[in-house]
Amino acid sequence: MVKPTAKKPIVGVLLLSTLWVFASSAVAQLPRAPSDGQVPVIAAQRAKRVAVIGKVLIPGYVPKYSGNDLYFCSGAGAGGASAAYYLQKYAAESGINPSITLYERSSYIGGRSTTVDVYGNASQPVELGASIFVEVNRNLFNAAKEFGLSIGDASQARPQEAPERLGVWNGNEFVFTQSDGSPYWWNIAKLLWKYGWAPIRTQGLMKSTIDKFLKIYEPPYFPFRSLSRVAFDLGLTNVTSETGEQFLKSNNILPTFSTDIIQASTRVNYAQNLRYMHALEAMVCMASEGAVSVDGGNWQIFHGMAKASGATVKLNTTVQQIHKTDSGTYIITSKEKPSTSTSLPQEDEYDDVILAAPFQDSLITFTPPLPHVPDKIPYVKLHVTLLTSPHRLSPSAFNLPPDALVPSVVLTTLGPNETPLDRGAGAGRAGFFSISTLRHAINPTSNRLEYLYKIYTPHPITKTSLSHFLNFSSGDEDDGDVDDENVTWVHRHVWNAYPYLYPRVTFEDPVLDDGLWYTSGIESFISTMETSSLMGMNVARLMVDAWRVGQGEAEREERKPVKADL
Repeated sequence: MVKPTAKKPIVGVLLLSTLWVFASSAVAQLPRAPSDGQVPVIAAQRAKRVAVIGKVLIPGYVPKYSGNDLYFCSGAGAGGASAAYYLQKYAAESGINPSITLYERSSYIGGRSTTVDVYGNASQPVELGASIFVEVNRNLFNAAKEFGLSIGDASQARPQEAPERLGVWNGNEFVFTQSDGSPYWWNIAKLLWKYGWAPIRTQGLMKSTIDKFLKIYEPPYFPFRSLSRVAFDLGLTNVTSETGEQFLKSNNILPTFSTDIIQASTRVNYAQNLRYMHALEAMVCMASEGAVSVDGGNWQIFHGMAKASGATVKLNTTVQQIHKTDSGTYIITSKEKPSTSTSLPQEDEYDDVILAAPFQDSLITFTPPLPHVPDKIPYVKLHVTLLTSPHRLSPSAFNLPPDALVPSVVLTTLGPNETPLDRGAGAGRAGFFSISTLRHAINPTSNRLEYLYKIYTPHPITKTSLSHFLNFSSGDEDDGDVDDENVTWVHRHVWNAYPYLYPRVTFEDPVLDDGLWYTSGIESFISTMETSSLMGMNVARLMVDAWRVGQGEAEREERKPVKADL
């Protein structure tokens, strides 16, 4: 609630990495982007202080900056960066000029979208996390356009050596392949010949489902204080209440198409089988038209958002406690890293807090205890392996003739006699979710042209497995990934990537308490960069609307005639 004083609004945005801590620390002010036609700030406004707390799931990316200049810092994750960006945007439209602060546990910020440098060479970045976004992702597309970022077809750099660019492997054979260079109609004809009208029915089912979801961006559904309610109003709880397997069967989708094609998509996108994940996310997996990525890394979108918000960024700062005072404000206790036994925590007071991370991973003590604590939900531990090698994928590993070329992208599904299993056992006989040949890479040591691979697995991939896929001898010991001849560079990382998306009809709402907002409840509904951005935008709209109501009440209170006591 906005009360009339001489202060200006202050917004604290906390982005906390629960996985990675780095030694250096910095505090920087990102320059505020100009706002044309900005409404003048109301002079009598009280400071509105808000904290957005986010979990950053980024490995090993070093921000590109020198000294105290963080202009090239990779920015916040999708939820936190979007909350800051839209808060600044909506506040400016209402004549409010917020000052935003982001607290980040690690030495950089950026969310689950991050790049690493192949061979340690900054001229060869590759996506380690969220790799693509699609045409219906309006927030990401609009932001990329606003910030002048170059986007392109996410698959355009793949080597075009094999006659098939994509194959679906069930652990024994390729059940479907998509030709590279063939006319579009030929690939469609192959689908229709094998699966009848199932591809057409699935396309219609996906489109009707996504069309329902897209209404969430506009009134009367936006903004929403209850995700459960808006999901029900949009008719989407009918979809989230069923597994993908049940939903497709009830809509007469051919089971072989569901297993061969749709499940291959759910496995590469969410490492989950149709029997266990809800149908809404299964339909989202099929909405892949117009897949693109930002040249140099999708993290630049969130860097742009953080910069445009004008945020002050506090890196290497851990938030330890959030205390709600009797007056309804929040005192945040934080500590800068590297800390010593003698370093003192710092306390800052805020009017509102936005938690832009899964509550279970925030590691923050709340006092007094919250009236409602979000459910603890399991997350997928996805093992991502990036590597370079002079070897192509081995045809013998995929039961192909010795002279055959393996498709550049290998997705996986279950065999006809396999029982779908859950969690880490879900990969089945194939043992992995996907292997992608991303592009050629030039080895700076040998100046040799090599292949850059990206592999998704439920467990660490062993050197023996790599030798199987690339057809080289691993020796007697299964340790040591890199050698000069076979695997010349490797980068491994384990993500808490996304929730296990079990069927459900209720979701965590964006309001945890008065002045305490939450964005990560949407991950059990749809887990993407775009939906995290959507919830950040939604919370920002709710906050500014609340400020405007409070401001109006304060102004009406000021205009009341003063009655003298006689």
